[in-house]
Amino acid sequence: MVDEQLRGRGITDARVLQAMAEIPREDFVPDDLKRAAYEDSALSIGHGQTISQPLVVASMTQALALSGDENVLEIGTGSGYQAAILARLCRHVVTVEVVPQLAEAAAARLRRLGLANLEVAVGDGWNGWPPAAPYEGVLVACAAPALPAPLLEQMTPAGRLVIPIGPEGGDQVLQLVRKDGRASDLFPVRFVPLRRGRSGGG
Repeated sequence: MVDEQLRGRGITDARVLQAMAEIPREDFVPDDLKRAAYEDSALSIGHGQTISQPLVVASMTQALALSGDENVLEIGTGSGYQAAILARLCRHVVTVEVVPQLAEAAAARLRRLGLANLEVAVGDGWNGWPPAAPYEGVLVACAAPALPAPLLEQMTPAGRLVIPIGPEGGDQVLQLVRKDGRASDLFPVRFVPLRRGRSGGG
């Protein structure tokens, strides 16, 4: 997967490539889809959610430019795969999921991998996760119709936010956003929508 799908398609960060090689994607997909685990496609994980295609996971991770000492927030835990990749690359990860069943299943998978620097929380990702803020990196694995202000508020001054912006089923673009709101478009994407629910961070 690393050589065919990532290295030759713009993923140049050696640490990201190593993390993608080390984390077994088949551990994060349903049993009936394990044969497709290393295809470069999104796969259903139930509850109307998906595990993103490997190239998108790698591209979003690379855009955060992690050096290893960051506190990172992920919105949209899903299967836990993206969180596992992040945990290999930074000091601490908080991942927030609105669907309790997905959060519970992801937490169990991540425990089996022995990732001790990772916390799974149930909440409304629009609100971020204030108890563990501030964050040097924020990665949103679902599409928001607009930029959630609480995420910017919980970033450090030099923080980076990677987020898909756009309507459900419509044109979406992955953006890299700075603390002051300056945004640059990365590439077109298609993500499930950011679902609202329980209030994040208590």
